[in-house]
Amino acid sequence: MSVSKYPPLSVVLPCYNPPSGWSKTLITAFEELTSSLGFTPEIIIINDGGQLLSEDVQGLIKELPQTRLEAYPNNRGKGAAVRYGVEQAQGVYIIYTDIDFPYTTDSFLQIWQGLQSDKADVVVGTKDESYYEKVPAARVFISKFLRKIIGIFFRMPITDTQCGLKGFNQKGKSVMLNTTIDRYLFDLEFVYQCYRHQPALKVRAQPSRLKDNVQFRRMNYRVLLSEVWNFLQILWKRK
Repeated sequence: MSVSKYPPLSVVLPCYNPPSGWSKTLITAFEELTSSLGFTPEIIIINDGGQLLSEDVQGLIKELPQTRLEAYPNNRGKGAAVRYGVEQAQGVYIIYTDIDFPYTTDSFLQIWQGLQSDKADVVVGTKDESYYEKVPAARVFISKFLRKIIGIFFRMPITDTQCGLKGFNQKGKSVMLNTTIDRYLFDLEFVYQCYRHQPALKVRAQPSRLKDNVQFRRMNYRVLLSEVWNFLQILWKRK
């Protein structure tokens, strides 16, 4: 029997000036994850035009030698970074999340199991009820408001598109690489495009849980204003 030259799973992690201690957090998370998976996934970190301390990178590569670090000079946005990493990924399956690995290991494994046992092409992490107990009030309002307008304008079974944990196979990869939004609403564009490809593409939701010690950055309201324009672009393309 031939053995595939490709890793079973690639994990794509976009980052931009990650918080202090990010490398130690990542090492701990992947040690636990690898033990649960029973194999070592490929790790691709995309530096989206930010700064990474050399000691953090060196320590990470030493502890997790399967890590690949990709970078480009100018900040382009999370969507651009994820697409760049997905394009480089060699895994049969791909899961992307944030550099601080904010969701529990069980949540990550449920995404993986959904791709495996349920034969889903795309598994979309969604926020469970405890999420709203752990985040600032402004984020709660924005998240629920966005879900409401997605339900009105897009009429998809999944309205929670912005959870930062998603996985897909090669069919889903091709959809992701055809997205165009460079910032946060690339998630909405991706999920919507997946539903446009049904029934050829099987999409399912998977409730995901935040870790207890997750810290959130202060929101940049200028970015929110730019996302209004991105929302209108996605809305226009659906016609």
